[in-house]
Amino acid sequence: MTNATGLRLKLLGIDTLQEHVIYMRRDCHVCRAEGFEAQTRLEVGLRERRIIATLNVVETDLLAPGEAGLSTRAWQALSAIKDETVTVRHAPTLDSLSAMRSKIYGHRLNAEAFDAIVGDVAAGRYSDMHIAAFLSACAGGRMDLQETIDLTRSMVKVGDRIDWGRSPIADKHCVGGLPGNRTTPIVVAITAAAGLTMPKTSSRAITSPAGTADVMETLTRVELDVAAMRRVVEREGGCFVWGGALTLSPADDVLIRVERPLDLDSDAQLVASVLSKKIAAGATHALIDIPVGPTAKVRTEEDAHRLQLLLEQVAAAHGLQLRVLRTPGAQPVGRGVGPALEAHDVLAVLRGAVAAPVDLRVRALTLAGELLEFCGHSIPGTGKSEAWRLLDNGAAWDKFQAICEAQGGLREPGIAPLREPVMAERTGYVSGIDSRRLARVAKLAGAPGAPTAGLVMHVQLGDSVERGMPLFTLHAQAPGELAYARNYLDAHPFVTLTDEVTA
Repeated sequence: MTNATGLRLKLLGIDTLQEHVIYMRRDCHVCRAEGFEAQTRLEVGLRERRIIATLNVVETDLLAPGEAGLSTRAWQALSAIKDETVTVRHAPTLDSLSAMRSKIYGHRLNAEAFDAIVGDVAAGRYSDMHIAAFLSACAGGRMDLQETIDLTRSMVKVGDRIDWGRSPIADKHCVGGLPGNRTTPIVVAITAAAGLTMPKTSSRAITSPAGTADVMETLTRVELDVAAMRRVVEREGGCFVWGGALTLSPADDVLIRVERPLDLDSDAQLVASVLSKKIAAGATHALIDIPVGPTAKVRTEEDAHRLQLLLEQVAAAHGLQLRVLRTPGAQPVGRGVGPALEAHDVLAVLRGAVAAPVDLRVRALTLAGELLEFCGHSIPGTGKSEAWRLLDNGAAWDKFQAICEAQGGLREPGIAPLREPVMAERTGYVSGIDSRRLARVAKLAGAPGAPTAGLVMHVQLGDSVERGMPLFTLHAQAPGELAYARNYLDAHPFVTLTDEVTA
């Protein structure tokens, strides 16, 4: 390895999400002497800190000779100060890359190989290019059962693991693919109100317009560390925490960041991601919701059966008690799609508002009742009525407020400044709602990056509509995003109308 060489830091303010990037001039004496090229992986040191960063080469006067820039994330990771001197040198060779290449060529990996790969991913030694290659190599049914078990175990091993010292510890997760299906905050409130312990860690959106963490962030603080999370749970019995703020299965957060732009979510990676977080968070009982529908993530009963079997087998191998519930997935749940809009639906259900979405309420009650029975709180057949009671008597709403207050306070979600209704162009019956196109429209409108963006549905399957009636309303924070969503809609409508009601 060559000796480290110093460069003076210049603040550039370039956001690369979580990827560490270093910027150097092509004619920089260090680049020339060390033979650095674009995309070279470098070890960057500042005082006692070290990170691995990808080199981007600059060919303008953005940097002076002898200067280097860092992406915002890399700057934060090093706690850098302008004009400090960083050292740069070639990053150490990663032995795990040979295992990753083996997987690309279709070979199966053993537990040691997954430990090496996941360890390097969690430590920030893999570039986004390497991570994308690994995710692609594991997609498309290329992972067998034992590999999925080993990947899950490796993801748990590289992070912290919470032991609550008691049982049951409840958890609930939806595999996704159904816009607006924001049952988790309601289920946590009901379950905690019943006296069960439910420390809920959630992810941000991967391929959807909103994740539970995105929704809850419009209502309260979700970036809690493990100590703060423990305090909230011990006080209130539940919490709503963004998993990325914790060190539970940290490799998963890195993988999710790359999955998002790839729009990739394979069964094996999904199972390892979901279950590693449950295990690391100390769950003993996990309820998994698998919506099944023609445009949902899981489209057929055959696909749902395969995913359910994989979830059950991997959970059993790790000693996690698991129950899977397959639910209807032919259309979105609730009215809002997007962080703040889904938060409004959640609040309406918890507050018992007359206009609260009935489908979201019923679905949340079904899941909460199932979880109460699964954890032994309610005898079989009585869980849903118990959940109903806790929601209707205000206990769940009180508990939700108490959890949010313990996390830093409850606030009302905002409303987008730009709202545009989209009207029916003909009279007919709603015969189809394409969830994937709907999600795409909500994302083009700005969700989840713009918290108040998305759309609000005004119709459901089977509804009769007249020409000129609003089908849904787009919400956006910027005119360009609103126009972008409308342009996509012109070529990709997601509501289908027919002359007769279809089954």
